[in-house]
Amino acid sequence: MVTDVFTDGACLGNPGPGGWAFVVDQGPWSSGFESHTTNQRMELTAASAAVQALEGPLRVHSDSTYVVNCFVQEWWKGWLQRGWKNSKKEPVKNRDLWEPFIELVNARGDIEFVWVKGHSGHRLNDAADQLATTAAAHQEHQSGGIFTDAIVRGLERDDPLSTSANENGPNDGVHTVAIFGHRPPELGGYGENSTTMSVRRRLIDLLRAKLEMHPDLQVMTGLGLGVEMLAAEAAAAAAVPYVAVIAFEGMDRRWPDATQKRYSELLAGARSVITVNSSEPRTTAEFAKTMGRRDDKILTHADEAVLVRNGDDRTLGDLQRKLEKLLEEDVWIMDPQ
Repeated sequence: MVTDVFTDGACLGNPGPGGWAFVVDQGPWSSGFESHTTNQRMELTAASAAVQALEGPLRVHSDSTYVVNCFVQEWWKGWLQRGWKNSKKEPVKNRDLWEPFIELVNARGDIEFVWVKGHSGHRLNDAADQLATTAAAHQEHQSGGIFTDAIVRGLERDDPLSTSANENGPNDGVHTVAIFGHRPPELGGYGENSTTMSVRRRLIDLLRAKLEMHPDLQVMTGLGLGVEMLAAEAAAAAAVPYVAVIAFEGMDRRWPDATQKRYSELLAGARSVITVNSSEPRTTAEFAKTMGRRDDKILTHADEAVLVRNGDDRTLGDLQRKLEKLLEEDVWIMDPQ
C-alpha cells in the first residue's frame, strides 16, 4: 500500500521568508516556515518533512526538479563520490539538508519520487502550494490528521482561517467561535467530575444550536487544561470541526500521563493546529507573553466567544473585558456550576 504525498515550498523573495508543506489526501498534512531562506531549501524541507513524518512506502510528488532529479537521476551518487562536490567541482549547496535526507531515503528504501507540473490545476499540488505560501506569509506552523479540501478553502483568500465573508456571499466564509475558561482548580479538580461533565454537556448543546444557524461553524481553542480541552471534546461530540492554537511546543510536558494522552488525541483530531511559539518559554514573563500572543491569534479570527467563568472569580475578569471590547455583544458567559 503506497501513500501518495504532495510537497511544495515557497519563498517570498529569494532569499526571504519561506514556507513548506506536505499533503496526503484524507491523511496527515503539515506546514512550516523559516524567517530567511530560499525556495530550494523550502522545496527540500517539504519533501524531507514528509519522509520523516510518514511511515510505509511513499510516492513523493513534487514540482521541484531539484528534489526529484536528485533521486530519479541519482545526482546524490556523484556528490558522494566527489566528496560532496557537484559536477562543476563546487561544494553542493544545501548539504546540511541534503545529507541527512539522502541517508534517510536510502536507509528506508521504500521512497519513490515523481515530478508534477506546478500550478497545473492538480488539487493536492495546489493545496500544498497554498499551505506553503500561507506559512511563508504568516510565519506560522499548521498541521492536521485528516486533510480535506475545506482546509484550503480560506487559503484562496490568503487567510486559512478567514472568518469574514467574501464578495460572493456570507456562506463563503467560516464562522468561528472561540472558547476560553477556567483551569482544573476552578472546575473541581484535574479528573472527571460533575462540573466538567456539566460544562462539556452544555458546550455540546450550545454548539449544536449554533450549527443550526451557521453550517460553516468551527471552534478555536488553545487546548489548555480545563475548559479549553473540554471545548475540543464538545466540538467533536457536536460534529463541529475545531482548530487548536497551541501556545508552544511541549505545552503538555508537565501534565499527568493520562492528560498528555488525551491532549495528543485531541491534537490529532483538530482540523488544523497552529503553534505560536516553537520553544517553551523560560521565564514567567515569557510565558505570559506567549499566552497573550496565543489569545490574540485566536481572537483575530473569532466571530464570537464563549467564556466559562464563575462570576465571583477575578482570574478571568481581564479576559472577559477584552472579549467584550473586541466582540461586543457576541460574548457568551457560562457559569461552570
